[in-house]
Amino acid sequence: MSEPDRKENFKSLEEQFREMLRKANLSFVVPGAATAGAARETAPEEDEKKQDKLKHIREFSLKPREVRDYLNRFVIRQEEAKKVLSVAICDHYNHVRRCIERPGELEREYAKHNTILLGPTGVGKTYLVRCIARLIGVPFVKADATKFSETGYVGYDVEDLVRDLVKAADGDVELAQYGIIFLDEIDKIASSGAYGGRDVSGRGVQINLLKLMEETEAGLFSQTDLIGQVQAVMDMQRGKDSARRTINTRHILFIVSGAFDKLAEQVQRRIKAGSIGFGRDSMSELRAGDSLRYAETRDFIEYGFEPEFVGRLPVRVVCDALSADDLTEIMLRSEDSILEQYRADFEGYGIDLRIAGEAVKAIARMAFEEKTGARGLMTVLERVFRDFKFELPSLPVKTLAADRRLVEAPTESLKDMMARKESLRLDVLREELAAYARDFDKEQGISLKFTTEARRRIIDACMEKNESVKDFCRERLRDIEYAVRLITRNTGKRAFTVTAAIVDNPSDELSKRVARSFRKP
Repeated sequence: MSEPDRKENFKSLEEQFREMLRKANLSFVVPGAATAGAARETAPEEDEKKQDKLKHIREFSLKPREVRDYLNRFVIRQEEAKKVLSVAICDHYNHVRRCIERPGELEREYAKHNTILLGPTGVGKTYLVRCIARLIGVPFVKADATKFSETGYVGYDVEDLVRDLVKAADGDVELAQYGIIFLDEIDKIASSGAYGGRDVSGRGVQINLLKLMEETEAGLFSQTDLIGQVQAVMDMQRGKDSARRTINTRHILFIVSGAFDKLAEQVQRRIKAGSIGFGRDSMSELRAGDSLRYAETRDFIEYGFEPEFVGRLPVRVVCDALSADDLTEIMLRSEDSILEQYRADFEGYGIDLRIAGEAVKAIARMAFEEKTGARGLMTVLERVFRDFKFELPSLPVKTLAADRRLVEAPTESLKDMMARKESLRLDVLREELAAYARDFDKEQGISLKFTTEARRRIIDACMEKNESVKDFCRERLRDIEYAVRLITRNTGKRAFTVTAAIVDNPSDELSKRVARSFRKP
């Protein structure tokens, strides 16, 4: 193809691309000479920033006990999981550091410490991994295994995990290749239907995940990413080197998790069938969480996982179910506790939330009955404090003291509080009415005066409907602004008195006032 034809084709392609971006409400800037020069000038600065991002990885020196101590600040219990994860994480990133220092290490075979976490929902599996990623300073992605399909046309492609990791690293591919991918609900992609799993398509998802967990070059643009593909073609038309198109998964750590309820039953059956002698009764009475500790590779394979897939998850650890006492400890001792979030919510309204010890225990007991682990705390707290958040900000309340009765009977407690605060509610409404008059004067330059009876009518209506003065006046007196401006223009008076008659029948009364203002003195 001649040079003029090549340029003409490029011009046509660029116009089509611009039109596509315009319809998608996107923009595209063709890098010209000035842009290229600026890029060359800023390249050293960008390289320096990239080195700073990788500094904590290149200088990784954490010890397993230090990682465990950090996790203790945020996660209650799960001692075994903390210990196992701490060792796995330190081994993995020490190897990464050696590979960066000595590229020759890449030639040596190394088995990654990909991990599988087993345990019921709400025990802190995701939070453990998220805290670890935050401590190390690497990008972190959490996804649900059930959203992926074998082909990627129906459901997501597993390589989207890696692409999301790049997004989490703000587009820094080099940083993303040292990140952590957390895949939850992994037990739902077991290919065997005998234990309530998915159909054979789950096997395809396992095979695709297996490729990522080993080592592969994952594409940064999916087969449905039309914009990325057109961008690559345009770069090629210019004779420009294409941007990096893939990311190597060699140093990406994969951690998967699942409840594995059916697997626990399966292990119990195997143990019960194999137990003999005096240990038979004690082994057959194992709880689900305890029986998972005895899970072997053959159990995972029988459950519906490919042998190669299970083999790529050499680190296995079981998380314990949480008791009511554990939930109490989570609220009282854990940093970033959900109680602190609720205190901050009330503080935003100028209210100091104080929760008694007996109230915390009551919340923990109710959350335990939800059977969703630590997630039950949010459910209970929202149910208890929802109406308080709605009502109290409109009252002159500075402190909310939550005791056991308030937690167990929040509706009745709020009614009692509202009854005691009724006089305070009246004071609030009077101040709101005064504020409405001040705002009207400030905006219109006209002074509103309310008669005693008008004030009483407005406040009584607000009390009955449980609404603010501002909302009441906006609805009932919505025409007053226009009417008062007309009256002021006709009479020159910059004060207007609102009577009880206007509050009761604003349309007719304001019309009469306006009509009288047109009459000559």
